Amino acid sequence: MYSAGTEERAHTVKGASILDPLEQNALSQALDVLWARFLPLIEERVDLLESAAAACAANRLSIEEHQAAGAAAHKLAGVLGTFGLTEGTALARELEMLYSGQSAPDPALGARLASITAQLRSIVQNRK
Repeated sequence: MYSAGTEERAHTVKGASILDPLEQNALSQALDVLWARFLPLIEERVDLLESAAAACAANRLSIEEHQAAGAAAHKLAGVLGTFGLTEGTALARELEMLYSGQSAPDPALGARLASITAQLRSIVQNRK
């Protein structure tokens, strides 16, 4: 944060860096550009989770779909956190846990999987 002959560019509060308004604006714009770039992949992962939830509820979730759903949930947990969508990260982690077993989740969990995925879809669609 410090270099010889320059002013401090950010203040530190409890270990977190707080950017000045110009830097905050630049960061926000950069994140918006990245969001637009990665949104199709994010939506594809949510689509995959919706399909897996429906297959689970119908008791026809294949091993491949099960593994793909777990991987998609894991990746969403990370990327949504990057964009400050902490609720989305928590939901994706819950899905990751539900898909983490050796066997597919109980078909009775299909409605819960679909509900969590619908919440994720809403979070993704409503990011400003």
